[in-house]
Amino acid sequence: QLQLVESGGGLVQPGGSLRLSCVITGFTEAYTHIGWFRQAPGKEREFVAVISWSGGSTYLVDSVKGRFTISRDNAKNSVYLQMNSLKPEGTAAYYCAVNIRYAGREVREYDYVGQGTQVTVSS
Repeated sequence: QLQLVESGGGLVQPGGSLRLSCVITGFTEAYTHIGWFRQAPGKEREFVAVISWSGGSTYLVDSVKGRFTISRDNAKNSVYLQMNSLKPEGTAAYYCAVNIRYAGREVREYDYVGQGTQVTVSS
């Protein structure tokens, strides 16, 4: 059974930065794509970014392009979301997820989802 554990969330002022980590354990096969999603209070969970585990190709939603970066460290079985220039609307629980088939944009397409880490952007 594959498990994902997110960390790195916290309280940050607008304009600040955070680096989220997602450690993946429990699998020996290669997993194809790792995504990050977020869910603000009262809103649907939304796609943020995705990375190919093997080739490292990435895609980020337009609202975070130029501010967020997704990366992975295969040796550490980890994926990261570097978030810069954070805005109050970035306040949400952030989740990483694994899709063993393709780079989906909906969380329902993913096979495994972590428990999330809370990010609060406030002065």
